[in-house]
Amino acid sequence: MKGKLKGVLLGAMLTVSGMAAAQDIGFSQFYANPLYLNPAFAGSAVAPRFSMVYRGQWPGLVSAYTTVSASYDQYINDMHGGIGVLVMTDRVGDHGALSTNHLGLMYAFNFRAGRTVNVSLGLQASVVNTNLRWDDYLRFPDQIDPTLGFTYQTNAQAPDKLSQWAIDFNAGALVYSDKWYAGLAASHLTQPNVAFYSEDRVPMKLTVHGGGLINVAEEQRRQSSLGLGSPIISPNVVYQYQGGLHYFNYGVYLDWMPFLVGVWLRNGVENVDAFIFQVGVKQEYFRVGYSYDVTVSKLANSTAGAHEITVGVVLPAPDLRKKVRAISCPSF
Repeated sequence: MKGKLKGVLLGAMLTVSGMAAAQDIGFSQFYANPLYLNPAFAGSAVAPRFSMVYRGQWPGLVSAYTTVSASYDQYINDMHGGIGVLVMTDRVGDHGALSTNHLGLMYAFNFRAGRTVNVSLGLQASVVNTNLRWDDYLRFPDQIDPTLGFTYQTNAQAPDKLSQWAIDFNAGALVYSDKWYAGLAASHLTQPNVAFYSEDRVPMKLTVHGGGLINVAEEQRRQSSLGLGSPIISPNVVYQYQGGLHYFNYGVYLDWMPFLVGVWLRNGVENVDAFIFQVGVKQEYFRVGYSYDVTVSKLANSTAGAHEITVGVVLPAPDLRKKVRAISCPSF
């Protein structure tokens, strides 16, 4: 019944409002999906890097939002910067009645701004496709018989096109040393139209993020008898603004090789939205992480939070004619 109700809500939304202003997907493990956070991260690991993310948001509503993302990036010596590709699919509603697919290509120019500081400037171009499965899974209130359920034909009119295409652009900047990092990104510079019934442009999103690394060991190269590395504490902040909404994310990681744990708080201007708990394991070339969003807003009783699973692989770095500093930041 929840699936049918969700179809009714989605169908009513499409009919009455013609699609509300789109909001971007919000991931909880920001640095496990760095190209999505900021295109200036392309090539920032220097070595070839693969990342995959699965996010199931609000499973209490029968997986109302399901997102899968995959990316690859590396530094190219002859290009004096990094290249990257990001593929993402987001599905909303029963059986993914509304789905959005992204393919983004990016380049980030990297240069030194001092003896210990690097700067990366990134630009991303994307193709976005939005699909609506009108006949398969949408249900509308005028189809309901009080006794028999969904039996009638709807009077709602399908849009002229059930598939929309758009071109999108993002840009970003990243400044970092071996102890700290900070970045700024602007997404949807051209505010593409994604509406099915009337013009409805994606509002521009601004992201500001930063953090640092604090080695709490007396001897930085110290290794315990259990084989653990030096414990590193990493405080972080991520601020995002889109469509009149503000999102503040405050977090801290404990990176104690091979383990990493983190706690984040996400809130808007007026209320706290969720606490985020993260745990992960990483080796030299491989990492895997899990996070759970504990919703504490008014939606807490019905959404069941959000689950996010990430997998990453960083291959050995190639020999470069010019020495390039890789960014040091949390993996999740």
